[in-house]
Amino acid sequence: MIAAKGVTLPVAVSVFPEEVYQAPRSWAQRAYPNLIHYNRAEAGGHFAAWEQPRLFSAEIRAGFRPLR
Repeated sequence: MIAAKGVTLPVAVSVFPEEVYQAPRSWAQRAYPNLIHYNRAEAGGHFAAWEQPRLFSAEIRAGFRPLR
């Protein structure tokens, strides 16, 4: 994974176990220097919002919580 050049925005990453590509935390930190949230979810895949809507919305909330 290459660093997202010039990205200074806060970034949140949620990794779902059934996703084809599961970015390791070390790669996410390298790509996004302002990583404020990283979590490995317990269920879900590529369509996590449809498959696990409550879990997905909890991840969105957790990702934005540090910005409150």
